[in-house]
Amino acid sequence: MVTDIRMINRACTDDKQIKQFLEGAQTAFLGLVEQHMPYVIPLNYVYKDGSFYFHGANEGRKIDILATNQNACITVSENYGTMVDPIPAKTDTAYMSIIANGLVEIVTDLNEATAAMQAMLDKYVPNYYQAPLSKKHIEKYQSSLGSATLILKVKPSSITAKENKLNKQMLYYAGRVVTQDMSQKSTATANNPTN
Repeated sequence: MVTDIRMINRACTDDKQIKQFLEGAQTAFLGLVEQHMPYVIPLNYVYKDGSFYFHGANEGRKIDILATNQNACITVSENYGTMVDPIPAKTDTAYMSIIANGLVEIVTDLNEATAAMQAMLDKYVPNYYQAPLSKKHIEKYQSSLGSATLILKVKPSSITAKENKLNKQMLYYAGRVVTQDMSQKSTATANNPTN
């Protein structure tokens, strides 16, 4: 399923930029559907080889939902600041966001699971550990509640990306007030009456 972006002027189609964004963003929101009720959870994740990887306990609400419905939506978004305008309706946010759809699958290949967890450590705590993860560690790893841990994967069937680039001159900061921007706008108009 491909969903068109209504604000086409904000669509991002640069695969390199999308990949770079997904590799660097910190939190993904995983959306699942339990009967007719959405269930969305924030996760640490890694984007590797065109797929999203995350981990979690082998029991609980997420696993119960996945037993009956593997459809998922992943959203990743970063806020780069609020941009002001003397006209309140034109105040806006600088951001980049991704929405991906696909099926959640349990990673059963130990090599793939170990590589995904190593990539996650490299992302969140680079150079902290002196040795790479062993397959044995992944096999025996347990959650904080004592459950076995699963590595889960979503290979997107579709991805859409949007961005609104930051205009640093209009970035809001504490103490900035509308009268500053109104005086700048009227000075610019006086200097260039074609505005």
